[in-house]
Amino acid sequence: MRKRVVLVISFALFFILTLYPETFKFSYKTDDRYRILSRVDEYVYVNGEFSHRADILNKITVHVSGVDKGAGLIEAGFQTSERTSGSSGVYAWGTDYESVFRRDKFGRYDIPSKYYMPVVRDVPVFPDRDLQPGDTWSEKAEEVHDFRQNFGIADAYHIPIYVNYTYLGKGELDGYQFDLISVKYNIFYRPDEIPYEADLYPVRVSGSSDQLVYWDGVAGRPQAYEESFEFVFELSTGDTVEYRGISDAYIIESPKMDKQAVAEDIKQRIEEGGMQDTDVSVSDEGVKITLSNIQFAADSSRLLGSELGKLDQIAEILKEYPERDILVEGHTALAGTVEGRQQLSERRAKTVADYLLARKVRLPEQIIMRGVGADQPVADNSTEEGMRKNRRVEIIILEN
Repeated sequence: MRKRVVLVISFALFFILTLYPETFKFSYKTDDRYRILSRVDEYVYVNGEFSHRADILNKITVHVSGVDKGAGLIEAGFQTSERTSGSSGVYAWGTDYESVFRRDKFGRYDIPSKYYMPVVRDVPVFPDRDLQPGDTWSEKAEEVHDFRQNFGIADAYHIPIYVNYTYLGKGELDGYQFDLISVKYNIFYRPDEIPYEADLYPVRVSGSSDQLVYWDGVAGRPQAYEESFEFVFELSTGDTVEYRGISDAYIIESPKMDKQAVAEDIKQRIEEGGMQDTDVSVSDEGVKITLSNIQFAADSSRLLGSELGKLDQIAEILKEYPERDILVEGHTALAGTVEGRQQLSERRAKTVADYLLARKVRLPEQIIMRGVGADQPVADNSTEEGMRKNRRVEIIILEN
């Protein structure tokens, strides 16, 4: 009998907590910093035929630079990267964006028109009232796209959306309790005007998004979301491009790094290890380890065996800072063509990044690679010594 009473009381408490009204508002704290990691697994179809599959990684850094009348003044950086879908290798650096905006306590943005990011704005937005599980509401929002490369449309491309919300109650993610919010919207958009000077442009956009948001009531912001989506772009040529897939995102706390202390520690370990042609410096992005004159087979991305010991030592150092992402950059001397230098720098950066990944320095989504050709020389390319210094790989322990 006693066990039954306990069970009845426990069920009653669960029922009460589930139905208890909740107030949802964004909250901000000056100098708060965190990262958002978003992954997209996307299938692309052209005129109904499968074209390719994309594995996209988006990293967003958020800095709340101030709070004004309950609204957060936010400085955000957006970095996109991609890899061959289904592979386990590192991601290649794509495009960088910056954005500065205000977001109020209900979730609405105030953002200048010059910014292309974030793509989805005013989602989620909450009503100014208490909500119980099962409550629904609807709000206007928009998607904003960068069509400069695809269609030559210079300005950010705005697509209005109408979002339907349902508060689902409490749920669990990774052992923690969150408020669950269903977010759904359909798109059917036909632009009123032809974009200025655009030869190729969308004449109709349709599709849908179905999201589940995990809301952190203590922090006053979403902790994560999951999404399935399907969008079709009908183009001025009569062709159609369809995107189908799933995505997710979650917040990673990002405490400020003492870059100087990290650099000094790494310098000491490099000196103790007797590593040659290796320098450490502090940069805007983080702490940079420069491997000068790193040895590859001539005009290739194949590392010579003499370099592997050095990379093994670097790998052990990087393991001391597991919470920080890594950027591997390839640089060449001024020789050959611009295209050839760019491709070679990318291949060499990927070789080093893949080697570090194989040494389990980081997870695949924590290592990004990019090549910059000969665009960032550190010495005079007219001398052999200068070219030797310019042929380098830089491994950057990123602050965010």
